[in-house]
Parts: sequence; structure tokens; C-alpha cells
Amino acid sequence: MTGFLRLISVIEAIHIINRISPAVGTEYVPLTAAYGRILAEDVQADTDIPGFDRSVKDGFAVNCADTVRASEAAPVPLTRVGRVAMGRGGNGPAIRPGECAYIPTGGALPKGADAVVMLEYCQDLGETVLAGRQVSPGENIIRADEDYARGEGVLAAGKHLKVQDIGVLAAVGVSRVAVRKRPVIGIVPTGIELVPPDQVPAAGEVRDVNSYLCGAFVEEMGGVPRYYDIVRDDRAELAALLSSALDECDAFLITGGSSKDDRDITADVIGLLGEVLAHGMALAPGKPTIIGKIRHAPVIGIPGHPASTRVVLAVLAAPLLQSLSGCTGRREAKQKAVLTRNIPSERGREEYVRVKLLGDEAVPLFGKSGLLNTLVESDGLIRILQGWEGLEAGCEVDVTLW
Repeated sequence: MTGFLRLISVIEAIHIINRISPAVGTEYVPLTAAYGRILAEDVQADTDIPGFDRSVKDGFAVNCADTVRASEAAPVPLTRVGRVAMGRGGNGPAIRPGECAYIPTGGALPKGADAVVMLEYCQDLGETVLAGRQVSPGENIIRADEDYARGEGVLAAGKHLKVQDIGVLAAVGVSRVAVRKRPVIGIVPTGIELVPPDQVPAAGEVRDVNSYLCGAFVEEMGGVPRYYDIVRDDRAELAALLSSALDECDAFLITGGSSKDDRDITADVIGLLGEVLAHGMALAPGKPTIIGKIRHAPVIGIPGHPASTRVVLAVLAAPLLQSLSGCTGRREAKQKAVLTRNIPSERGREEYVRVKLLGDEAVPLFGKSGLLNTLVESDGLIRILQGWEGLEAGCEVDVTLW
């Protein structure tokens, strides 16, 4: 094992993760179950949308040439020839010069009309309508293929499907959606000192926090966490568990056992069953992080302290989940803020500092990586690049929100 002989940069670690994490398979789900999933195939419009020229305002369909001299002071009289009924495209009245027809929002534009005068600029006198505003060709209407033309690309594979995307899929006739399968991530806690959350710890024991941090993060990223029992710092036990779990997991997050203590077994077992690709990151907190691969499954060995765990999840496990799910368009939520205190940093490592947002200010929450309270109180992270010596109070920073 070569651990800690060379600390790799965060960007190197992400490149390794992307290289060893091919996207999982594809499945078809009903449109009603597609929200939040990752689109697996490009989607094109099956027809022109909206498919007919339609009004976007309540008003009167007109030939715009008839309104050239119209104004509020001198409205133009037009002969009303009827009313456009919703859902009756092509069957309404035809408009000839000097005529108009009432049209509701969404109604199909009658033949002969090329614009709509909004209702508030018209005076309806029954058979005559006074148009008090000039309109140009295409004003207040959408053309038949203005939204999407038949065959035009609508959504690209890799898209994280949002609310509006589901609406677009319905509009182009997609009732079953090709999406990536949710990657199954094995969550493996290690540590002789760990006990389950429902057990009262004895002296020297602590409740297993990181399994549930990791599992919730996997769910947030669209994966499926598979929880395993605590491994008691036993190489044979960990090797047996990973070997048996390979057929039901796409990747593993192993918590604890990643530093250089003689009980830290994770790198040894990964090397025994597969390959250790990195052990040690120029990352704070999270320096002892391990990246490896066992058969098809990428493995991240995460330090045992919860704050380190949360940072490694945000920085390295997020790319793992995105790569496995084939996601190309998911963006981190960020907010600009003004730093309230100086933050010193050591050159040669990339550092992530927890901050609390108070209005437009970011307040650093300094604390040891074993503490949970700064995680709960924080709203996100500030990133200090590897070559920097820190940040000064008063500077503007980007806060990556939890």
C-alpha cells in the first residue's frame, strides 16, 4: 500500500472518480414517476408545438393592416364577425379586411388574422369594435411551431428532470420516459467503537453517525443507499462483506478506517480485493480519503469524523453519484456573501470551511472535524483553493449551499 506517499489534488481525485464510474443502466418509468430522475435518451418534439397559431391574450383577432392609424384618441372601427371557441381550431370565423373576431387566451387564430389587439385597448359595441391601438404582425400570438418544431431537440440525455421538464415531456407526447437506473450505493461503517443509534453508548463508544449522513446524501443525489452492519475493524470481516455485496451495489462508501492507524483497514482490504487508486488528498478536512475500485464498483473510503465525512461527500461523492447516474446538468446551489472574519489556510491543500449565512454575510464556523454542532449550524461551505493562504474579512465569497 502506497498511502500518503503523495497527496493528490481534489481535481485529480475527481478525474479518477469520473474515470472509474460509468453510468448505470437504463429503465423506463411512467411520466408521473420521472421527476428528479436522470434522462437517459435525447427527446425530440413529435409534432409542432403548439401546433396552431394561437393567441396569448384575451382580445380581438385582426389583420394588423387595419390598425395602422389606430390610437386611443382615434380608434379604428372594425366589424365583429364572431367569436373564436376554445378547442375549435380551423372552424372559427375567417377574417377579411375591416373585420375582427373575439379570441380568448389560447384560442386558435382565425384565417386572415395575423395579430391580436388586447381587450383593454378595444371598445366592444356589439357589431362594431373600436380598436384603440396599432398592432404589428405576430403581436400577441404564438406561431404553430414557435415553441418547438417537429423533430427539434427538446431535452438532452443526462438532464436532471425538473418540474418544467416534466411539462415539456407531456407536451411532446412522452408518457414513458427513458431514465438512468438509480445507482445503489453500499454504506459500510467500520469501527470497533461504533454502536447503532438506538443503543446507549458505553464509555469509549459513539453512535454511528456517518452511515446515516452518507445514506441521506445518496438519497439527495438520486441514489439508493444500501446499509450494512458495522464492521469491527476486522480485515477478513470487511473483505467478506464487500465480496458478498458486490452483486447488489454499484459503488461503496466506507466510513472510518482510512488513516494510518493499525486499525485502519480500508485501504488494505480494497487493495486485497481490487485496486487502491489514491490514498490521501490535498483536502481539509478529509486528507485520509481513499479512492479505489473492486471489480466494477468504485469505492471511496471516508474519514470517520462527521465534518470530514460531510465535506468528502460534497466534494467527491457528489461527482461519483453524478457520474454513475449519467447526470450532466445538475448544478450546485451557490450564494454570494461577504466574509465577516479572516480565514487562514495552509498552502498546498484545498480547504473547505463551514459558514453560517446572516443576510448577505458569511460567518465562518471554526471547529474540529469531530464536532456535529458546526454542521447543523452551517448553511454551506466556502472553498479555499490549494495555492491560497486564506481569505480576508470583507471579501466576497461563493457559498456552496448544503
